[in-house]
Amino acid sequence: QVQLVESGGGLVQAGGSLRLSCAASGRTFSSYAMGWFRQPPGKEREFVAVIRWSSSNTYYANSVKDRFTISRDNAKNTVYLQMNSLKPEDTAVYYCAADPLYSGYDGVLYHYWGQGTQVTVSS
Repeated sequence: QVQLVESGGGLVQAGGSLRLSCAASGRTFSSYAMGWFRQPPGKEREFVAVIRWSSSNTYYANSVKDRFTISRDNAKNTVYLQMNSLKPEDTAVYYCAADPLYSGYDGVLYHYWGQGTQVTVSS
């Protein structure tokens, strides 16, 4: 069983930065793929980024590529999402997800989810 707790959301002006954190419980954290997803107001949840078991394997949605960076610290059981050059369209609830086998873009296939953290970008 893995429990995920996100933090770091808030209100920021367009062009600003935020860093989200996702703290995970469990001794096998380093073997899990970790993903970030988001759900904008009135829209469906969408993929943002994923980092696989090896920190060198990262993938991003086109909408955030070159602005967001996903990273992980296995010693701290934490995954991060550094968000730069934020835009109003980045406003959403951001969720952390984990899975021991799947590491793709489909949120349905992730077994574990956090409760989400709100990010609001003002224009």
